[in-house]
Amino acid sequence: MLSLCMIVKDEEKNLKNCLSKAANFVDEIIIVDTGSNDDTKVIAKEFTDKIYDFQWCDDFSKARNFSISKASGDWILVLDADEFISEVPKCSIGKFIMDSLNKDKVGRIRRVNVIEDSTGIRKYGERVNRLFNRKYFKYEGIIHEQIVSIDGRDYKAESVDISIEHVGYTKEVLRRTNKIRRNIDLLKKALKNNSEDPYIYFQLGKSYYMLKDYEISNLYFEKALTFELNFNLEYVEDLVETYGYSLINSGRYSEALVLENCFEVYEKFSDFHFLMGLIYMNNAMFERAINCFLKCTEFLDSNVEGVTTYSSYYNIGVIYEMLGFSEKSIEYYNMCGDYEPAINRIKARSN
Repeated sequence: MLSLCMIVKDEEKNLKNCLSKAANFVDEIIIVDTGSNDDTKVIAKEFTDKIYDFQWCDDFSKARNFSISKASGDWILVLDADEFISEVPKCSIGKFIMDSLNKDKVGRIRRVNVIEDSTGIRKYGERVNRLFNRKYFKYEGIIHEQIVSIDGRDYKAESVDISIEHVGYTKEVLRRTNKIRRNIDLLKKALKNNSEDPYIYFQLGKSYYMLKDYEISNLYFEKALTFELNFNLEYVEDLVETYGYSLINSGRYSEALVLENCFEVYEKFSDFHFLMGLIYMNNAMFERAINCFLKCTEFLDSNVEGVTTYSSYYNIGVIYEMLGFSEKSIEYYNMCGDYEPAINRIKARSN
């Protein structure tokens, strides 16, 4: 039996869309409401009668664990109301949870974050831990809560063919929930209780990065990097890459070259090669930049949309245009398909 466990508050804008998609793939739906003032619970009743109230105490893990405690079965799928299932072969879920060898493993689903800012809408993909057996796992952490094994041991995670789209960081949602500022307040509270957790510093840096306060984000990222880290962990990869973009955005181009030291660890990640291409490009190291962007096109996929195709070709075109190689630049712009910035540069060159 697979139980969808959710915690919600004032999610009338998203909840119906979320549940209507998820209902086809789960056996029961558990909704824990932390104090909604809108029609969230009315909408939830269209899909389930298992709706519970939870007095909010600034601790996401406590709310998560409460929701899990209400499940009838052992296997749990966790979603937020602003996450919509876009693809899931049902047989793949069944295959994972029916395999006895997976009882103490965590299933990692693919989440595509839709991010809207001044440059438009971008999509960033990642794998997140969301499918697990409650006999072996629980949540810890008051914010950006993480799945941990009940016995405290390390565990293995395995990718599962579930894809969701996360709209929680579009402008509309951020205005409505003031999510980033809320996260920062909770993270600083968590830091008072545990000042030696690099993950908290990482999340604080990420929050300030989303506010475009790059100077402060750099401070938190740099603090996180002072700890002894496992660079194979997903969040550490995210830490390194976001720190690189934060340095670029704050004009600290030469300092960003320190990330060359991570090539050996992340040589198989297209997004890291793309980041290094941008760092080299901003340091006028154009040959290295072009090589990095070309390397990106050898990969089949990436976290950020366009890295393996039009974004890399576009940057190569920009470099050749800057260097005065007009025909070469147009050649690469043409490889970008219907990518509007490339089309505009081609038009500008022809006028």
